[in-house]
Amino acid sequence: MVMIRYLYRHFAYLLISFILSSVIIFVLVDMLPGSPAEVILGTQASKASLAALNAKLGFDHPPYWQYWHWITGLFTLHWGNSYVSGQSLGSEIASSAAVTFPLVAMAMLFAFVIASILAVAGGLSHRTKLGTALLAVSQIGISVPSFVAAMFLIVLIALKLNLLPATGFPGWSSSVGGSLKSLILPSLSLAIAEGCFLSRYIRTALIDVLNSNYYRSALAKGLTPPGALWRHGRRNIAVEVLTVFGMQVIALIVGAVIVESVFSLPGMGTLLITAINNRDLSLLRDICLMLVGIVLAMNFLVDLAYHAIDPRVFDYA
Repeated sequence: MVMIRYLYRHFAYLLISFILSSVIIFVLVDMLPGSPAEVILGTQASKASLAALNAKLGFDHPPYWQYWHWITGLFTLHWGNSYVSGQSLGSEIASSAAVTFPLVAMAMLFAFVIASILAVAGGLSHRTKLGTALLAVSQIGISVPSFVAAMFLIVLIALKLNLLPATGFPGWSSSVGGSLKSLILPSLSLAIAEGCFLSRYIRTALIDVLNSNYYRSALAKGLTPPGALWRHGRRNIAVEVLTVFGMQVIALIVGAVIVESVFSLPGMGTLLITAINNRDLSLLRDICLMLVGIVLAMNFLVDLAYHAIDPRVFDYA
């Protein structure tokens, strides 16, 4: 019963946060200067032509009617078409998400590998010169912006060594292998800073475990250091990872907006910038709300993962 109440309460928070976010997004997007009618007809169009097109697009209705039409269309999967391109909003977002989501997933994988190497090596040697050097490396990695890392990787790996493509995306239907290759450099650009950031948390948790009494007791009972660390320390380390995991996914999605522009990837970041430039308000709202939904869902899943690691969470929820 405690678990059910916990899930109901947190799901209610999720739903309320989603509705409030949709209202805020609608209001902020509606405040943007310009209109789709001006983009379609041009700034030299007459007021009568602009008013007629705005009425055709539904902008002559009250704001509450526009919001209700938009939000009910999302929940019933009737997303409509783009004001500018005329294409289905659902197909445009799905096509861009097929680039951004694999990019973020690959970046998260690379970040975890980088963090694990730096954290384990730095944690086990934290009182040596090697540990200090690795700590300095992680600090430098955190301070490197993703677009700087992107340009460095393009020059070194794509242009100098000619190992991976610098820009472009062939598409999953054309070439799966080529598409994966085109995502390696962008994902590495995102992963460097996030991996170094995550390594600091894992390293701190690892050092705390190594200095704990239960770890020393496990060694005294005959367990090997790796065995004692795995049996008694993995949960504490996992909690530290989960603490920043949700934030890192959010940071990777935000960073993908810039990186996709650098590598000319047709992802959600590129689509978002195009929607802003074209004043495609419906597309802009849908993308923003989708990103907010991902953030809220990640926080919800992290809460559930906390319980999987430590069921005592429900006792204090």
